[in-house]
Amino acid sequence: MSGNFINLNTKNIADEHISCIIRSRKPHVGIEAKKTWIFNRLKEGHIFRKLDVKAPVFIEYAPLEKAWVPIDGENYYYIYCLWVDGIYKKKGYGESLMNYCIDDAKKNNKSGICMLSAKKQKAWLSDKSFAKKFGFKAVDTTENGYELLALSFDGNNPKFLENAKSEKIDNENLTIYYSMQCPFIYQNIEKIKEYCKLENILVSLVEVNTLKDAKNMPCVFNNYAVFYKGEFKTVNLVDVSYIKRLFKE
Repeated sequence: MSGNFINLNTKNIADEHISCIIRSRKPHVGIEAKKTWIFNRLKEGHIFRKLDVKAPVFIEYAPLEKAWVPIDGENYYYIYCLWVDGIYKKKGYGESLMNYCIDDAKKNNKSGICMLSAKKQKAWLSDKSFAKKFGFKAVDTTENGYELLALSFDGNNPKFLENAKSEKIDNENLTIYYSMQCPFIYQNIEKIKEYCKLENILVSLVEVNTLKDAKNMPCVFNNYAVFYKGEFKTVNLVDVSYIKRLFKE
């Protein structure tokens, strides 16, 4: 394993690419929205650490008290995403990024680290089996199979807020909650908006743009959540084919 790691900060964020989408010559609204979101979180202790390559090799985490997720716990870090892709897999980069987070947590006397997972591995969530190699264990669950994994240093564990276990809303329409924390979201929402308009589908697109709103979500939430007929469906970014299947149910 070789290469340099970079932590984004207020001085370098304008010039550095974010690893999940590599900057192209054309402007990308999702990237700029993501950078703005990170910039506003840096003063809260948000960390985005990446390998200095043009590929997805990074970890993103924050103090749980400031993390935009409906999870309660004191003195924890919350991992939003740990992603190693392509030719960089199986070269120790994932272990290096996770160990950095663990060392950072211990250095700052944190009680532990937590992350969203599921009993059955789901897309858009970090690898559960990988996390368990470091000692992460399920400390809370929801009825539809999502889990909260935690690596505790002192025996204290976080938990899902009760509102996250509701998984119901009054709106019967297709409803998508989202934040601009992920650069893929802007284009995803625009495509869904266009399709629903074309097919005369009633859709409610709700931007979650404050910490309070994120903590009060009626379901698990990492930056995206889908409801239909008042029932929670997924935290995965969905495409048009998913919506077609959903309306056939």
